[in-house]
Amino acid sequence: MNPIIDPNIAYVLLIVGFVLSVLALLTPGTGIVEIIGLFSMILAGYGIISNPSNYWALVILIPFIPLIFVYRKTKKDYYLIISIALLNIGSYMIFKSQSGGFAVSPVIAIVVFLINAPILWVVVKKIIEAIDRKPDFDPTNIIGAIGDARTNIFQDGTAYISGEEWSVRSDQKIDKGEKIEVIRKEGLILWVRKINETVRRM
Repeated sequence: MNPIIDPNIAYVLLIVGFVLSVLALLTPGTGIVEIIGLFSMILAGYGIISNPSNYWALVILIPFIPLIFVYRKTKKDYYLIISIALLNIGSYMIFKSQSGGFAVSPVIAIVVFLINAPILWVVVKKIIEAIDRKPDFDPTNIIGAIGDARTNIFQDGTAYISGEEWSVRSDQKIDKGEKIEVIRKEGLILWVRKINETVRRM
């Protein structure tokens, strides 16, 4: 017997495929997650069509992904809870046994739920928080920022400004360790000037 046709294996592949698909949609990257997710879904789909199936369970299963994006927009936890529940319930119900019941082992379903539910809860929340978080530093507000010269600066040098190291330029000779102020930004280069003692004391 082809192991992929086993409803329990197809069920696990379906869960894995959906979880990876959500992660891929939230954080598009190298394509590796997308490929693994798609491959898992294809194998799970083969398992579904090769077994007696309750296709009506797709009505329960499909809203899983849209509800993730509703959660992202609203930040209401119950949307994420419902989404995770629909994923697990729909995936369990879609596989039908020869006798007309559900083909997936309840023990396997519970174990898979206890693994994927907390992972989805934590990872989805963290990813969405990271996506929606405003950057601590806004490059457009760097003009006027105060920093320290990390090297001697004359034409070119390095400075520590707003928590980051920058390549800087100046028409003045600035010694390492002196306080500087950003006067303009050209691409990734900051133009700076030395802050004199009078200005610093004020």
